[in-house]
Order: sequence, then C-alpha cells, then structure tokens
Amino acid sequence: MKKDLRLIIVSGLSGSGKTVALHALEDLGYYCIDNIPAALLKSAVHEVHAGAESSTKLLAVGVDARNRPRDLAALPGLIEDLRGQSVHTDIIFLHASDDVLLKRFSESRRRHPLAEHGAELRKAIDTEREILAHINAAADLVIDTSQTSIYELADTIRERVDRRQSGALSVLIESFGFKHRIPADADFVFDMRCLPNPYWSLDLRGLTGLDEEVIEFLEAEKSFLEMYDDIVRFLNRWIPRFKDAHRGYLTIAIGCTGGQHRSVHMAEKLAKELRKHHEPILTRHNNLTQHRIHPD
Repeated sequence: MKKDLRLIIVSGLSGSGKTVALHALEDLGYYCIDNIPAALLKSAVHEVHAGAESSTKLLAVGVDARNRPRDLAALPGLIEDLRGQSVHTDIIFLHASDDVLLKRFSESRRRHPLAEHGAELRKAIDTEREILAHINAAADLVIDTSQTSIYELADTIRERVDRRQSGALSVLIESFGFKHRIPADADFVFDMRCLPNPYWSLDLRGLTGLDEEVIEFLEAEKSFLEMYDDIVRFLNRWIPRFKDAHRGYLTIAIGCTGGQHRSVHMAEKLAKELRKHHEPILTRHNNLTQHRIHPD
C-alpha cells in the first residue's frame, strides 16, 4: 500500500463507552464506521486507501457482539495481516463492571442489544463478555470505564491512542482507592496502604495528593520516599522491556485506601521522574471525581 493508514478498532461491552470513543476519534479527524461487520474490515481499509488524497489516512471502526462469532474469532488474525501490510493498527477494548453496566442501562432505560425476547440483562452482559473474549485477549489497550466520565474517556482516547506514535509505548500511571476497586486495566499494581495516611490529620483530610500541604506531609516520611525509590528502580528496569516486546500501552495503578492522598501524590511523583527517560507518560486519578457514562 502506497499511503500510510492509521486504523483504530474500538470494541467492548455495550454501555462501556464505545460511542464516546468513536465520537472522540471523529473529532480528531478519523473517518469512523460504527458496527461494521468484521468480515468487511479488510475491504473498508482498502477502500479508504484507494480514496486517500493525503499521505496519511485515519480510520476508526466499531466492532461489537452483533457480528457472527466466527468473524470475531478470525479478527485477531486479520489484524496481523493488515499490520503486515504496514497498516498501523490498535485494538481498543472498553469494559466496565457488571454492577456499573446494570446501573447505566437502568438509568438510561436503553435496551441491551443482546437482551432480546425479554432476556435478563445480567445474562446478556455475561453472553457479550463471552462473545467478545477473542477481541479482549488480542486488544492492545483495555480500558475499564467503571469509574471514568465521558470527558475522561475522551481525554484518554486523545492522549493515549491518537497521540501515540508508531513504535512508542504509552504509559499511564493511575491512582485509585482499594475501597472502590482495583482498576481492571492495570498491568502493575502498587499498594500504598502501608504508608502513613494524611487522612488521619484533620487539617489534611479534606485535601488531596495534589495539594502542597499533603505533598509536604508525605515527602517528610522516610517510608514514602523508600517506596518511591523502589518503584522507580523497578519501572526504569522493566518499561524498556515492554517497549522492546513491541507493546503499545502499559498501565500502572497506584492504590491507597481511598485514592485521595498517598496514591495521588505517588502517581504524580513517579510520572515526573519517568518523563525524564520515557514519553509519553500520562496520569489519571480515578477517585478524585465521579461522573457517569451512558449506554451506547
């Protein structure tokens, strides 16, 4: 093929934010096709190539569980064929917890696409997870939107997907609270709960790890600095190995009890250090704000 093509395949569970992701890509200049039959993907790619007037063309397609099972099972192999033809391809898979998906469908009163003939919603979600298992396993980036707003998801698509250059490793460092849940998209999880907790200081309880008073409290703790040094050494050793293995994305989760103080500052401090040697390094704080995503 004569012209470069960037292909983003967006898949995932109904209600996880696939439409939000495609709209974000459309705003970035991608030609978007939602709910494309997987068997027609190769034809769509060639059609876009044939009509491209610029040196680079951007294409994003949505693939969901309404495809035939054999076509979904064949999709990972098809992607490898396209990559062999120099089509720069990322598979993005979105999901959320069952409880979150149930709540989103209840609030929006939308019908799940697999909940036909009065099928129970939870069963439809389970069936969809099973149908999409092949794509989930082959995904370059898995995004858990359980605690993500539509704005945060759009930012993630812009920062992690669109701006990632071919061959680059996009690293996300996210803070979270164990009392909420461990992010399902994490490759590494580090636990800060053994460190002194600013929450027990009344002056600091209402603040976050982004506030100077909390930062000063944590930076004065020897154990916090020791934990930081150990994690930096670990990541500086292993991030290059992920890049050498041609991974496109790496997600590092930093957790404390509530996701408000220790994990937030540690995530920011690690990101600042890692940016000296690696790019892009992004941060996200899962439990500082709460918004909702509605079903697609």
